[in-house]
Order: sequence, then structure tokens, then C-alpha cells
Amino acid sequence: MTIRRRLLVSGQVQGVFYRDSCRREAVEKGIAGSARNLPDGKVEVILEGDEDAVERMTEWCRRGSDMARVDSVEIEDEEPQGESAFRA
Repeated sequence: MTIRRRLLVSGQVQGVFYRDSCRREAVEKGIAGSARNLPDGKVEVILEGDEDAVERMTEWCRRGSDMARVDSVEIEDEEPQGESAFRA
């Protein structure tokens, strides 16, 4: 079953390769979506794919890249949009 999830990741997540690492992890897990920096210092991550893969990717987002420090992750489930690739 395909699901879509929007995450707002807070902490030291910009300028520490969070988005690029997120993209690599998502592609490896077969997940489509995106990761982008927001003006308030957060990173917005959209995940769309198999429910198990999205769950595993959500857990990765809670940890982040090696240089990142994740303080919190806000999660919102959304309707799948038919994403076919991951952009960062």
C-alpha cells in the first residue's frame, strides 16, 4: 500500500548534508518525494512509497545524517500524489 507523509524536521539540519543524505536513503529504499530547506531553519521532507519503507525512512529522518542534530520531527499523513522520483 502506498502512503504519503510530510515531515518537518527541526534542529541542526541545514548545512550538514541532511537533504542529500535523505535523498540517498530514500532512493535506496525506493521512496519518492522531496527534501527542501525552509526559511525558519527546518527541513521539509515528503515521503511517498510502500508503507514499510516510509516507516523506515521516517525513523532515519528522526536520526538524520552523521553531522545533523535532530531535535524534533512533526509528521502529517497526506493523500498520495503519485510521486515517481526523489528531489533534494
